[in-house]
Amino acid sequence: MLANIIVSAIILIIVILIIRSMIKSKKSGKMSCGCNCGSCPMSGNCKKE
Repeated sequence: MLANIIVSAIILIIVILIIRSMIKSKKSGKMSCGCNCGSCPMSGNCKKE
């Protein structure tokens, strides 16, 4: 039982750190895909204007 709580807490901390990192990246203007549609794996499915 205690092991489940510890593992759950570790996973929750990791998820929180990942989300915090993503928010910081977005606020600083960095994009996760490198600001290049060609490097995005879903680039073929994007809406073209």
